[in-house]
Amino acid sequence: MDWILTHTGTKFHPLSPDPDTIHIEDIAHSLSLQCRFNGHCHQFYSVAEHSVRLSLIVHPDQALWGLLHDAGEAYFSDLPRPIKNQFPRFRELEDALVAIIMEKYGLQPEMPAAIKKADDIMLITELRDIMPASPVPIKMNVEPLSDIITPWTAKTAKRRFLERFDTLTKT
Repeated sequence: MDWILTHTGTKFHPLSPDPDTIHIEDIAHSLSLQCRFNGHCHQFYSVAEHSVRLSLIVHPDQALWGLLHDAGEAYFSDLPRPIKNQFPRFRELEDALVAIIMEKYGLQPEMPAAIKKADDIMLITELRDIMPASPVPIKMNVEPLSDIITPWTAKTAKRRFLERFDTLTKT
């Protein structure tokens, strides 16, 4: 079998994706049920919530890119950075899928630098708010947000992801 069955009942080929089989409902649903940090946080904190929060801290022109920056994980799942870095082919396939998703929604396929920085800001904030204390100092070239993250339920994360998408794609 070279395809996966998505939440909407779509037959999706992750290694040869057809843009017509990419659905925002599938992305929102899957990301809302995937826990950040491979599940090692104090409580459930979804990739969907992370994405919504990231989209709110970037310039409005890049907010949709921010919301969708982890959309490939809806189809490939996620690997922690240290593991993903050991599998360059995985990263290539995921990057290719993200490029197709971005093009489908009218965005440039390459991740803007501001999104990478915002992802780091979210990471340092999430480490502070939802992870146990690190046994070694974690140094990043960004400061955490002043607001403290109180994680949403998966249902709330999905709803807010879809609402944010609708807000950002209204013409």
